[in-house]
Amino acid sequence: MSSNQSVSGTILNRIKDSFFHRLLHAATIAPDRIALYLEDGSSLTYGSLYARAGQYATALLAAGVRQGDRVVVQVEKSPQTLALYLGTLQCGAVYVPLNTAYTREEVAYFLGDAEPKIFVHGGNAIALESRFPQIVFRTLDSAGKGTMADAADQSASSTQIVDAGGADLAAIVYTSGTTGRSKGAMLSHHNLSSNADSLVKAWGWSDTDVLLHALPIFHVHGLFIALHCALLTGTPMIWLPKFVASQTLERLKDATVLMGVPTFYTRLLAESGLTRESVEHVRVFISGSAPLTPQTFAEFEERTGHRILERYGMSETIINTTNPLEGERLPGTVGYALPGVQARVADQNGMERPRGEVGMIEVRGPNVFSGYWRLPEKTREEIRADGWFITGDLGVMAEDGRVSIVGRGKDLVISGGYNVYPIEVEEVLDTLPGIVESAVIGVPHPDFGEAVVAVIVPSEKDLQLEYVLSGLVDRLARFKQPKAIFNVAELPRNTMGKVQKNVLRERYAKTFAR
Repeated sequence: MSSNQSVSGTILNRIKDSFFHRLLHAATIAPDRIALYLEDGSSLTYGSLYARAGQYATALLAAGVRQGDRVVVQVEKSPQTLALYLGTLQCGAVYVPLNTAYTREEVAYFLGDAEPKIFVHGGNAIALESRFPQIVFRTLDSAGKGTMADAADQSASSTQIVDAGGADLAAIVYTSGTTGRSKGAMLSHHNLSSNADSLVKAWGWSDTDVLLHALPIFHVHGLFIALHCALLTGTPMIWLPKFVASQTLERLKDATVLMGVPTFYTRLLAESGLTRESVEHVRVFISGSAPLTPQTFAEFEERTGHRILERYGMSETIINTTNPLEGERLPGTVGYALPGVQARVADQNGMERPRGEVGMIEVRGPNVFSGYWRLPEKTREEIRADGWFITGDLGVMAEDGRVSIVGRGKDLVISGGYNVYPIEVEEVLDTLPGIVESAVIGVPHPDFGEAVVAVIVPSEKDLQLEYVLSGLVDRLARFKQPKAIFNVAELPRNTMGKVQKNVLRERYAKTFAR
């Protein structure tokens, strides 16, 4: 991307509610403003970023992509990846990001389910081409090089924007399902746009802000929550390929906002250079994607003078609630419903429970997704007829509306900000020689929030963690693999024969206690 490129030309067709159009409008106000400060010391203007997005839009159209087609992307974070995302929105296609840690077989499932027109990968999925001859395969590596980048290089930068309506699909984000099958949460242009508006307002975003972006962009947190605040306001980002505590601490002197998962904050606390002086330029630290422990909250405040702002979101809804920018931020709580979003704690029939009593958190509003991709029955199970989405998280609502999450109705494990559904891990574990059956749980971890732990019944002798992990290579992404295992004679079960995972969680809760 050359820095002398700029947004030019006339928008040739009528725009309704395309989120891309709103983002482009923010950029055209000041096209020479820096969009990305890069790791090597160079920078990229907003004009150059959107000119490159236009080239990717042209290349996608040339590959046969049309409005509503899925564009599956599994590539490392780079400025080119960001431009590809924007180019996908520009041509009205549906962006489908995949975790770069997913194995070939996991990717095969997503390709079969999403049925994309094109799959852009980092170069490690060539072997899948013969299995999916109907899909166009392109490459894009961590340096922003590959056949997809080459196609963009040879393309003129399109100034046309597909006439997408607010209800039209903009992205599909895969999330764990209750049966272990990943479900595609369908997010519309209006979902993305309305939530970004609410976050900019709730977090007091101004044109003087600089976001330190060290999150991956295959995840809702980095791709939508963080990126959209900056893009919608045309403000700069310090663009780091990944989180490295020492590097992040060094760059905080130039930033006003950091968004991260709890792991960011535990690792920053391990840096001796984290002091009040080192972060005096930062306006707000925001945490999400996993529970932030009260201990981390307190220690961070003691070291820096900042009370971390915790919020609550999901793939299906982006952000639901947030602690206040101005006002009390309480550890162990996720704050209040965003403007325009409703939240309640309800019983299994959707009747609101009295304040202070535990129930299922449900939300309703413009942020709530339209449903699960090609799973209408599952959609009807989790979105009530009156629009309330059943989150699966157990919570309590205080008299003033402040929400606290007390557990999960599902067994989902969130480790380092990534979702791990136990049944998927159990199904692989149970195929390994020497294992009769297994139960996978999440337990508190000082670094990752939660860690995956496997409790196994061996057929003969006790098994070691190294043996189990050797059997999971190339079968499960690293973040899904157990960080500890325990051998037991039998798993605890209730009278109906169901494994009592609550018993296991209590038994092994202090596995990683310091």
